[in-house]
Amino acid sequence: MSSALLCALGPLPLAAHEVLPAIMDVRQVEDRLDFVVSLNLEAILAGIDLSSLTDTNLSPKAQDYDLLRSKAPQALALDLADYWPSMVKNIQVFAQDRSLDVQFDQIEVPPIGALAQVRSSVLSFHVELPRGTQQVAMGWSADYGALVLRQMGVENPYTGYLEGGEISDAIVLQGGGQMGPVTAFWAYVPVGFDHILPKGLDHILFVLGLFFLSPAWRPLILQISTFTLAHTLTLGLAALGYVRLPSELVEPMIAASIVFVAVENTFAKGLSRSRPFVVFGFGLLHGLGFASVLVEFGLPQHAFIPALIGFNVGVELGQLTIVAFGFGLLSYWFGKKSWYRLHIALPASGAIALVGAWWVVERTLL
Repeated sequence: MSSALLCALGPLPLAAHEVLPAIMDVRQVEDRLDFVVSLNLEAILAGIDLSSLTDTNLSPKAQDYDLLRSKAPQALALDLADYWPSMVKNIQVFAQDRSLDVQFDQIEVPPIGALAQVRSSVLSFHVELPRGTQQVAMGWSADYGALVLRQMGVENPYTGYLEGGEISDAIVLQGGGQMGPVTAFWAYVPVGFDHILPKGLDHILFVLGLFFLSPAWRPLILQISTFTLAHTLTLGLAALGYVRLPSELVEPMIAASIVFVAVENTFAKGLSRSRPFVVFGFGLLHGLGFASVLVEFGLPQHAFIPALIGFNVGVELGQLTIVAFGFGLLSYWFGKKSWYRLHIALPASGAIALVGAWWVVERTLL
């Protein structure tokens, strides 16, 4: 049983090439529509399917990605120039029941930086609008992953979160397509869930670290409740702009929290008095990690609170799914067995600690 569990944890990526949604701003300038999108250019050029991956290291094309990630900005820009004729076929903009021609403007590639971190390039393109166009719709290939679509320069702008391959609702060029509070709430529930399952591997491992402390429900519920309270607090404060820490600091500390709870599992046979306080402190850190996603692509200002609550509800549903899966797969059947701790909890905690320790090194030094 322990060897099977270790094999299940073994394929987890040992690098922080997390898959994040692309962010696209749309603005009308006279008779044309300008698009500016922040995206993981290396993943697209490597041909990685971002629709179902949590981390680029899980792709069989991970080596191609890493090679592109190490390229200088000018070299990567030239690669895009060669690839653009293929890429443009996967970008759709519709107006008046017809597809518009997408024309390349420029690409801005940041310096190389830390190879373990995703490098967000900024791609600009435009379409010419037919006379009398009042609304458009757009989307792109599922391979390019999720897309945050934001209308700029109008009152009551459209904001949408598109899963890979979806076409947006109609975007009214004069504005007025913003989401209402209820729509915003439901729109951001899957965004929060998606940030946990499948894309939040570090948060998944932390919750599993809590899970493997004890097969009993009481310690697990107390830890999860404490963790939820803490990350909800910092998620709200960070999203509102009251708290901000650089990701270069937060990400290694999140990895360290995974190591701590996993290692403590190997020494503690049950819930200690200090554990809830430790979990609360680490929950504050994870809340900052959750908030970094929201800060990156923003929340609709007209429905900020409903969207924030929806995102948090999605996060909680993701966590509960992890716990339910662990209980249904392991604790329900084997939790009361005398060998559960030795052959399941301890090996799993050790594997989690090793992955977390590598992330600490990578996020600090690489």
